[in-house]
Amino acid sequence: MAVVRERRQLNLRLPLPESPDRRPRFPLPLPPSSNSASSATQCASFCCSDFENLQVLGHGNGGTVYKVSHKRTSAIHALKVVHGDSDPDVRRRIHREMDILRRTDSPYVVKCHGIIHKPSGDFAMVLEYMDGGTLDSLLKTNGTFSESLLADVARQVLNGLNYLHSHKIIHRDIKPSNLLVNDKMEVKISDFGVSKIMCRSLDPCNSYVGTCAYMSPERFDPDTYGGNYNGYAADIWSLGLTLLELYLGHFPLLPAGQRPDWATLMCAICFGDPPGLPEGASEEFRSFMECCLQKESSKRWSALQLLSHPFLQKESSCSSKSNN
Repeated sequence: MAVVRERRQLNLRLPLPESPDRRPRFPLPLPPSSNSASSATQCASFCCSDFENLQVLGHGNGGTVYKVSHKRTSAIHALKVVHGDSDPDVRRRIHREMDILRRTDSPYVVKCHGIIHKPSGDFAMVLEYMDGGTLDSLLKTNGTFSESLLADVARQVLNGLNYLHSHKIIHRDIKPSNLLVNDKMEVKISDFGVSKIMCRSLDPCNSYVGTCAYMSPERFDPDTYGGNYNGYAADIWSLGLTLLELYLGHFPLLPAGQRPDWATLMCAICFGDPPGLPEGASEEFRSFMECCLQKESSKRWSALQLLSHPFLQKESSCSSKSNN
């Protein structure tokens, strides 16, 4: 089995759940890509003196995240300051994330407004500030999500994934802590440090990146669960686990509170049945989750197909009636 042959290459971040101080990685500026002139995020020119520091939001991955206010406009941003002595792996991920953010322009993907270089060798990204934190923090603060709220979350993330996938970008690390939210319950995809731009339809793709817990079965064993690794389908599996975690209140492949080693988690993903829903869940929700959590990658629905699933259509119709 592939996972046995490549066991040492697995990038496992255990135990679960991950610590709350983990933050998105920090991009370096890159020259604009040749195909990004019309659709990419346009980064403005800033300097550190333009901002007033309001609050430290967190530390990790070689830098610090601040909540800042632009002195002239009073606009609130998230400022990610990266230390110049970050290790080479962090820098590679920084380059990757910045390249992707320069190519994207979607209301469902966090925006980069600018890059700052400091004389010390540090640099910073000026990012869209999402005042609600992450879906992970929202789960811990407010508890589990209802079906109607999950449908709204799923619709927004699927719109983001459909946009990314249509531009040949796979995220490879969809999970609650990488989905940002604001007080309007707008959800945006963040943290593109392990993402990949697929230049060709059969572009080789290292499947052992991202957070192990949310990896799809074919990322461990592509020979058994789908042949060639399909990064688009893997994003859908990760989304399915994410939604189920928000519904159940714990990581869905293991009992609540269990903190597994990598072998336990790998066996649950590869050899266990796909996680199911408890009694009381609607048939539409069950069907939707089954479309996301097919162990064989070719049987999973795409982001575009899932956007037309009855679960999202039903909840969208109910929300429209309640607002009238």
